[in-house]
Amino acid sequence: MPTAEDRLLQRAVARILEAIYEADFLDVSYGYRPGRNPHQALRRLREHALKGRVNYVLKADIHGFFDHLNHAWLMKMLRLRIGDSVILRLIEKWLRAGAMVNGVIVRTEEGVFQGGPISPVLANIYLHYVLDLWFERVFVRQCQGQARLVRFADDYVTCFQYRGDAERFGATLKERVGKFHLTIADGKTQLMVFGRFADERATHRGERPGRFDFLGFTHVGGRDRQGRFAVIRIPSMRSCRRFLMRVKVWLRNYLHAKRLDQQKHLSVMLRGFYEYFSLAHSQPKLKWVRHEVELQWLRALRHRGQRARLRWDVLQNSPWFALPPVPRTIHATV
Repeated sequence: MPTAEDRLLQRAVARILEAIYEADFLDVSYGYRPGRNPHQALRRLREHALKGRVNYVLKADIHGFFDHLNHAWLMKMLRLRIGDSVILRLIEKWLRAGAMVNGVIVRTEEGVFQGGPISPVLANIYLHYVLDLWFERVFVRQCQGQARLVRFADDYVTCFQYRGDAERFGATLKERVGKFHLTIADGKTQLMVFGRFADERATHRGERPGRFDFLGFTHVGGRDRQGRFAVIRIPSMRSCRRFLMRVKVWLRNYLHAKRLDQQKHLSVMLRGFYEYFSLAHSQPKLKWVRHEVELQWLRALRHRGQRARLRWDVLQNSPWFALPPVPRTIHATV
């Protein structure tokens, strides 16, 4: 982890890089950029599916992106726009600093330090040249139909009109990222039927319409009340399990804290979860998560010393056991 002085200096350099590269970054990227957030990326993906000619979605993950970002390539990219040798030397020193493992300093020629203020900017610059520019200015021009990319940091989704374009992208992508010392995670590349005509196409081919995860949500093709195609986003099971694991660990560490303090902290955690995941169609899953938090809290309370077992019906009527209810849809326009 960087020291306080390094963090301050990294934040200053990061602001300089942001001012320079914001003029270069394409509209397809949303991660760690001023005025942009995950919900905007979700909205853009939904717009592509509803209004564009999207019939196929390809989801692929870069294996350990932050751990395998190549230093030599990154410095070459930076020199294209940065002429100040002082800033370049600073970034190079930070990259070479390495990490201390069991008291031993380990230095590598790849990877970017996670947790530093400048790391997200460097990651965006790297993928701007590796993926964004190549997709928008090279690959799209070779496609027979529409092709769209939505990226948030190293998490991205590509949408295609024709299956041939999607399959060619999946094959070409491995070669492209391999040139920059990156690899596509084995077994995580998914090509699925998705879009307004997914049901008809899937039935004709004997397939099922696909579903995929992006930014913590599982995207499923469905129908609205008028029978039109709709993109349904619900919190993914992986996101819910991660959150519940955080709750479980906190309760284990603060098993004997005061009940009101436990209630206060769990309420803050739940409100944060609601704030991000409260989209249309998410309420049933949010209610399930809230119920699981209540059960975890109940189990933790029953482990507090040699006391009579707490009854669920009694706790439900106790003011100190109340957790914030699931709100109505917060992000209705996403």
